[in-house]
Amino acid sequence: MRVESIRLRNFRAFRDVHMRDIPGFCVLVGANGTGKSTLFSVFAFLRDAMTTNVTAALGRLGGSRGFHEVRSRDSTGPIEIELKIRADLGRSQPSLITYSLTLDERDGRPVVAREILKYRRGSGGQPWHFLDFSCGSGEAVTNEMDTVTDERLLQREAQTLKSPDILAIKGLAQFERFPAAVLLGSLIENWHLSDFHISRARPEQESGYAEHLSREGENLSLVVEYLQKQHRDVFRKILQRLAERVPGITHVESKETEEGRVLLKFQDGAFEDPFLARYVSDGTIKMLAYLVLLLDPKPHPLLCVEEPENQLYPSLLSDLAEEFRSYAVRGGQVFVSTHSPDFLNAVEVGEVFWLIKEKGYTVVRRGKDEPQLVRYMEEGDKLGYLWKQGLFEGADPQ
Repeated sequence: MRVESIRLRNFRAFRDVHMRDIPGFCVLVGANGTGKSTLFSVFAFLRDAMTTNVTAALGRLGGSRGFHEVRSRDSTGPIEIELKIRADLGRSQPSLITYSLTLDERDGRPVVAREILKYRRGSGGQPWHFLDFSCGSGEAVTNEMDTVTDERLLQREAQTLKSPDILAIKGLAQFERFPAAVLLGSLIENWHLSDFHISRARPEQESGYAEHLSREGENLSLVVEYLQKQHRDVFRKILQRLAERVPGITHVESKETEEGRVLLKFQDGAFEDPFLARYVSDGTIKMLAYLVLLLDPKPHPLLCVEEPENQLYPSLLSDLAEEFRSYAVRGGQVFVSTHSPDFLNAVEVGEVFWLIKEKGYTVVRRGKDEPQLVRYMEEGDKLGYLWKQGLFEGADPQ
């Protein structure tokens, strides 16, 4: 799966923005307040709306004012989100899916004014609509798409949701007879929006079971335990790469205490006895967490990470960027925001976008659209150095 374009209207600082041709590894730079976190919050909003409803998801972003706080200031129109997603539908070539969502108010409450899911069956022609809902009512296709060659033969079933603030893909994704909704719903539910906190990952955890690192990383020891037992090859690869990047660390293991708690123990080759996570550096914990996340045997279809350079030594950032890129090659798209020239030095010109403010709203520029940047990169320059020299027009590296 890959998000190829994002169009936002009236979503906070994004009054009218269209990001096109988004790569598998997408790096965002820009001064504080330009909208990097806001772009990630679009993904968070969609995932929250899938698990709850639009009202609750807007409330998480905008507090008690919800819709009015999320809608761009001085705007009176609806909030619009459009994603074009390249995804494998089991055909010879991946399909380009368009999912558009329009949010408005009715009687003072947020509603899904329009929700559309459409894509082409072949290389040309108009996209077929597989889901089309307004204010809680609409139609969705039920018959298997591979058996249909004419859009007029699609079987559409009318449905009414219990509330106009519920996403149709949330309700219909529970039923196999709506395959298009099931596909998109599954993708959104499995997005991972990292908000890793070292303080949450250090303490011992109650014994339990976890296959994937959580958003804040508090289950790190449980995931290490799972990988030790179920994916030893992956676990050995994590240890090997950790040892290459953190001097002295030769082994990590997850141990369950007699009290039923799980803790991480680190082995330094210079000492006979291992030591606990509470005594290792922040950078060691964070690098371990990133390796656990990025070498996950089942990568998330979309991964968002803000400022991964924090607590890490600058010389490690080039390797970390390559790990993110490898993750994208394995099938999980990666969005990263950064303030680090060292991290940016490991990024290609086609992988970077930068955000600036113009008249109070965010504008997004793409690296490969800037001929001067492209020429410098062809001559062997690196993006981090070019950014520090002020060649990202409008983006202050300080």
